[in-house]
Amino acid sequence: MQLNVDFILKVLENVSMHNGPFPQDSIFSVDTRTLQKGDVFVALQGEHVDGHDFIEEALAKDVSGLIISVRKKGELFEKFGKQLTSKHLLVVQDPLEALLLLAKNWRSQFSYPVIAITGSVGKTTTKEMVRNILKLTDKKFIVSFGNQNTLVGVALNILKMRVDHDVAVFEVGIGKRGAMKKIAELLCPTYAVITKVGYGHMEGLGDISSVAHEKRDVFSCFSDRSIGVINGDQEELSDVSYIHPVIRFGYKTTNQIQARKIVVAQNLTTFIAKIYDKKYPVVLQGCHEARISNALAAISVGKLLQIPHEVIIRGIEQPVVIVGRFQIIPSSSGSVLIHDGYNANPDSTKAALLALQAYQTDKQKIVVLGDMLELGINSIFWHRQIGRFFSKVTGVQHVVLIGDQVVASQKTLPLGMKSTLFSKASDALELLKNMLLEKNKVILFKGSNSIKLSSLVEQLRDL
Repeated sequence: MQLNVDFILKVLENVSMHNGPFPQDSIFSVDTRTLQKGDVFVALQGEHVDGHDFIEEALAKDVSGLIISVRKKGELFEKFGKQLTSKHLLVVQDPLEALLLLAKNWRSQFSYPVIAITGSVGKTTTKEMVRNILKLTDKKFIVSFGNQNTLVGVALNILKMRVDHDVAVFEVGIGKRGAMKKIAELLCPTYAVITKVGYGHMEGLGDISSVAHEKRDVFSCFSDRSIGVINGDQEELSDVSYIHPVIRFGYKTTNQIQARKIVVAQNLTTFIAKIYDKKYPVVLQGCHEARISNALAAISVGKLLQIPHEVIIRGIEQPVVIVGRFQIIPSSSGSVLIHDGYNANPDSTKAALLALQAYQTDKQKIVVLGDMLELGINSIFWHRQIGRFFSKVTGVQHVVLIGDQVVASQKTLPLGMKSTLFSKASDALELLKNMLLEKNKVILFKGSNSIKLSSLVEQLRDL
């Protein structure tokens, strides 16, 4: 199967091609920052950025082809005529619409299992655990790249599907109402997982019942052979009638996939995994108890793919290191950085604080807490709740707060807990440098991505 002339002309209307179809096994990209030589650059027209403004950068990286808008064709040929003569060009009315149509029709050609993984927390970790399971099998597979979990990201990864794959795994994320249904219509998953519904993206999705409703739309395009996987401990998911079969995972004994006899000690997490009527001991690296739920979800996927239980267990026990997700980074100073600043909501922040409490060390524990964004009208309430939650977390010596919303967290911190407030991440750099140079600190960074805690970690890790 190729994106040849016949395929493109069948899928797209009012299209013109220059220099023939795209090369076989083309990789499509919408971001010139990550563009690789030989990729196809799709010039999307966004609200604030127009991909056509980055054509020069794309050509400098020696792309093999471009998808551009007919409205920009004349301007681009006038400016880059010579360079464009050697490139495969697809000129369309709307590059976004063309990308989605190509992906939807490309997906329709494959009958092997396609898995969607969504949820308010734990999507990426669950996806990477599934990857680790698949690595131990003889299956050929594709797992979606990084955090490309939006409608566009899913489309780009669909176009990486090949006829010789046995299974495809996609992470799916949403921030607005109706978004999940659009992704489901594009991806048509065979199986879909909801890791957990929590208080995230409430600005775009509403309260938790609305979040749950939107997440359940991942099942909206199921066929008669599709099966859902849900967190059976959450009433927003378990107390629902489904027209398709579901596998439930969690701690409750009513779940088909369960965790029992949980112990967090010596920076390891151990438990007994019950897979229907079979029991297996599991040892996970680290002290983040929330990863048990991710492991159970991954076990459920392995079960659906008919992978032997022993292989599934070995897969979930493999270390999972994801940038910005409770990533433990030894500093050259002798201190330890824990980077959990990729994103944040009330659930993931509480889980990170509990994991820090469980982290066994003789070093002093510091928390760098950034704003949790996209919480809507209840943002101040949730930041106050996080401040109060520190009363349940032992061993924290100092809280460094960064942003505007965390002012509410500072006001509800336990009496006597030392805290320092900064308006932006760069302002906290000198204080944190001094802390690290004392060589006896463990510093947890937790906050939403746009607070830029990642830049702090990068500047501090080599001290």
